[in-house]
Amino acid sequence: MSERKYFGTDGVRGRVGQFPITPEFAVKLGWAAGRVLAAKGTSRVLVGKDTRVSGYMLESALEAGLAAAGVGVDFLGPMPTPGIAYLTRTFRAAAGIVISASHNPYYDNGIKFFADNGHKLPDAVELEIERLLDEPMDCVISEELGRAKRINDAAGRYIEFCKSVFPNEMTLEGLHIVVDCAHGATYHIAPNVLRELGAEVTEIGTQPNGLNINKECGATHLAALQKKVLETKADLGIALDGDGDRIMMVTENGRPIDGDEILYMLAVTAQNQGQLQGGVVGTLMTNFALEKELDKRRIPFVRAKVGDRYVIEELVKRDWYLGGENSGHVINRQHHTTGDGIVAGLQVLAAMYQEQKSLEKLSCDFHKLPQILINVRFDSDKQPLESANVKSAVREVEKALAGGGRVLLRKSGTEPLIRVMVEGENEAKVKAFAQQIANEVEAATN
Repeated sequence: MSERKYFGTDGVRGRVGQFPITPEFAVKLGWAAGRVLAAKGTSRVLVGKDTRVSGYMLESALEAGLAAAGVGVDFLGPMPTPGIAYLTRTFRAAAGIVISASHNPYYDNGIKFFADNGHKLPDAVELEIERLLDEPMDCVISEELGRAKRINDAAGRYIEFCKSVFPNEMTLEGLHIVVDCAHGATYHIAPNVLRELGAEVTEIGTQPNGLNINKECGATHLAALQKKVLETKADLGIALDGDGDRIMMVTENGRPIDGDEILYMLAVTAQNQGQLQGGVVGTLMTNFALEKELDKRRIPFVRAKVGDRYVIEELVKRDWYLGGENSGHVINRQHHTTGDGIVAGLQVLAAMYQEQKSLEKLSCDFHKLPQILINVRFDSDKQPLESANVKSAVREVEKALAGGGRVLLRKSGTEPLIRVMVEGENEAKVKAFAQQIANEVEAATN
């Protein structure tokens, strides 16, 4: 496959005002995508965004480029990423475009695409868009220009979809849930979903002002949620990130629950209910304890590369349903084509109902192994992972772990960093092992 020039693993992303997140590039990207889609005989796309102030600028620029290519736009307004994937399918649109930088601060933004089936765009389509980005931009004749309109009931449609994944015979009555929407795209959706299913809801992170998305709240900053759960004596807390595709949870005791623990609860409950299809897909960063616990229960487990698109690819290849990342992307192909924080939260709530357990009790059988991650910066012209001393240090640590842990070294996909990860049963030893390898990596970069 050819090297991508503009697209990363999840679209185009960067600092607003710096290439490629500029109005000029967004116009050209809209045009290039429109040209590729128009060649397939399709004429409308959906465009949604999170709550960043820059979303207004970027959606206008994209619409101009798409119109110039002869493609119409249906604006969804603030909408979670998985909601845009869902509506792309139900509206039979040619594609869905998401303006969001997910869990990043407000000054970043990004543009990513869903195909008409609700999955990420195929590599071949992304590469064709990239090819056109390097060509001069043109414009169709006036009568062929794309037109724009707004879909006013987009949020209501997605709320009904989310509720539909929660079994009809179940209710959330009697549960007090705190939900933190990170001042992001779920602010007008997640609280309503939970209330309409019967829960008492305390909401935080639901006052977006364009600049406060993900700021000390949401799935990447759990302190505010933990405090509110304990303060209100709630049964649990749910934290979503800025675009709603990640989830973290908090038990009634304030203990955080990450994506690995959510996968464990969902897999075990599905097995108990006779509803587990195949096994579970994690990533290279999935805690080794999850692999061991699933193995004890004879649930197959495989690892994909880091990134939810790779988890989904592996699930599709094996025709399994359940996968995800410790960062909170949780995918169940039985319900959706992509990671969905609200849907994953509802699945955990359904598991609590089925097992008649609190979140604390449902998760208490699973204990993560200590996992230490050290980032080592390196010059791009160096290859520290090829160093004999680094390889020797890795072998030495793996021998000491004796099958009770893991070592993982990988290059970051976004920064000039080598990520050194070691996990095992003894935290002090794991820290020492990780530092030992990191020291050799650093020495190899000098």
